[in-house]
Amino acid sequence: MTPRAWAAITLAALLVAVVVIAVLRVPWSAPPAPRADQLAALDTLPADAVAKGRAFHAALRPGTYLSIALGLLVAVLLGLTPAGAWVVEQVSRPFGGHWLARALLGGLAVVLAGEVVALPVAAWRQTILRRYGLSTQDWSAWTVDMLKGYAVGAVIGAVVLVGFFTVTHFAPRWWWVWAAAGAALLTVLLSFIFPVLVEPVFNKFTPMPEGEQRTRLMAMAERDGVPVRDVLVADASRRTRAVNAYVSGLGPTRRIVVYDTLLEKAPQDEVESVVAHELGHAKDGDVLTGTLLGAIGAAAAVCALYLLGSWGALLRRAGVDAIGEPRAVALLLAVATVAGLLAGPAQAFVSRRVEARADRHALELTGDPAGFEAMQGRLSLVNLGDPDPNPVEQFLFGSHPTAVERMAEARAWARGAR
Repeated sequence: MTPRAWAAITLAALLVAVVVIAVLRVPWSAPPAPRADQLAALDTLPADAVAKGRAFHAALRPGTYLSIALGLLVAVLLGLTPAGAWVVEQVSRPFGGHWLARALLGGLAVVLAGEVVALPVAAWRQTILRRYGLSTQDWSAWTVDMLKGYAVGAVIGAVVLVGFFTVTHFAPRWWWVWAAAGAALLTVLLSFIFPVLVEPVFNKFTPMPEGEQRTRLMAMAERDGVPVRDVLVADASRRTRAVNAYVSGLGPTRRIVVYDTLLEKAPQDEVESVVAHELGHAKDGDVLTGTLLGAIGAAAAVCALYLLGSWGALLRRAGVDAIGEPRAVALLLAVATVAGLLAGPAQAFVSRRVEARADRHALELTGDPAGFEAMQGRLSLVNLGDPDPNPVEQFLFGSHPTAVERMAEARAWARGAR
């Protein structure tokens, strides 16, 4: 068989694997708690705080949609016209147009163009965060964080670009095999190294001091059968007043991370509710499931890109001869942008189901529905969330159940109805 036929078969097999893992590992049952409970929960929240959260999201909404539109516009203008290929040629010209210079410098230049266009919207968003008191950063600290983000993105992007175009250069017929394997491996590797190499770039993590709170959190993890390496406190207060906690890493890198803002603003039982939710993700292997789905999805995307390379009209529109050549990097990013937008609602739906399962785990682990409901209300109000957002936007973008759904879940659980 031809490489293209093998790529098609491999793509089909990978998609079947994604479906099987999703069916087996993602909870598809358990609809939200009754609407009456949701409305009753909403009535318990201070009306002025709810109004402030909704006003905050209304202020952010134009920037959110503008950012999506600008990202898509830049991707289309560079990827579906010869403009992207021209940019790649120009930045590689000082190096004689060498393929490696095209791959690395050209690819980073195309990505940087999108970041530059999006920068004013990011600054606008920061202005709103500061106006509503959620951000604690001045503009110099915000700029440093943006530069750090660009630097981390550039390093990861450089690895991806050099690796991808190296295999397309030296294995022009079978590059999809090596690139698919590399994409899957990189996805898994990032799950291990992100907590220990990338997260410390943005936050300082210190072990939680010995005391009752640390002892109770570690005991809860042990009782749950979830081994964790440590309990760390992140200095989130240097950039935000938002509260949160999470469990990151796999295997030996797994640790409980608690925002210092959460420790400052929430009583111990509410902190335990948040951590119990995060332990639920570890207990049910959600990080592992996400990593597997991400790895298989990345490999499938490479196969799909290879097959897309037979679409002559698309290549002519981009002004390139093959989808695996460095001049086509803008086309690749355009395809990825469109695919990401189309897949977004499905990813959000899966995320909401997984988060709902973790909520139920927290209720079962702590046996404290009142503390869970109080914590969900606090998370929504302190983080300036909309506790009962527009259903369409929740469908498109909501990665978690709404605050009133989560509070109602606690009430239903307390009645023994769920």
